[in-house]
Amino acid sequence: MCEGTNKGPAVKQVLHKPLRRKSDLGVGEQKGVVTSNILHVSSATGTTVSRQTVYRCLGHIGLYARKPVRCVPLTATHCRLRLTWSREHALRTPQQWSCVMFSDESRFSLQSDSRRTLIWRAPGTRYHQENTIERHRLGGAGCLVWGGIILGSRTDLHVQSVTMTGHIYRDVILEQHVHFWGAMGAEFLFMDDNARPHSANIVEDIICID
Repeated sequence: MCEGTNKGPAVKQVLHKPLRRKSDLGVGEQKGVVTSNILHVSSATGTTVSRQTVYRCLGHIGLYARKPVRCVPLTATHCRLRLTWSREHALRTPQQWSCVMFSDESRFSLQSDSRRTLIWRAPGTRYHQENTIERHRLGGAGCLVWGGIILGSRTDLHVQSVTMTGHIYRDVILEQHVHFWGAMGAEFLFMDDNARPHSANIVEDIICID
């Protein structure tokens, strides 16, 4: 029963059926689940209920307001290539991995892009597709950090307040943080992504020379 209101049994009975279908909704539809259920109850019973009443009813069936997980949109081709790469490298030895450097960069924004948008989801469903919002990049002022890891070691953490460009990636990241690892020989493999600064012509030129 939805506690704290004498309308609880009627509200719960009316809400039960539409809420069971919540798992079939997309993120956009889930964001309005409270409002839609208020309208549903009002239409079905002629009774006005508060948002808090609906919150309590949602909580009783295991749904709580949470921020959706963000992910980068991946096409079928992206997924296929990643799966192929993983299978090809699954049996590599620690000695082989010791010559591979993985790198990544993250941008931290001082302005949140969440707009405090919450969704209603059950425990254990954080990474379900219907609870995820796709976002390509962050906006607003902030800083960017870059780092690389290799078996048993790592690069220094590089921090900058400006946008990463091909020139910065070549002159700072590759020259100051990656270049000397090439002394490992032909077995050395540097892994980065295909972000535009990483694949600029000036970057490709220095990689080919090395």
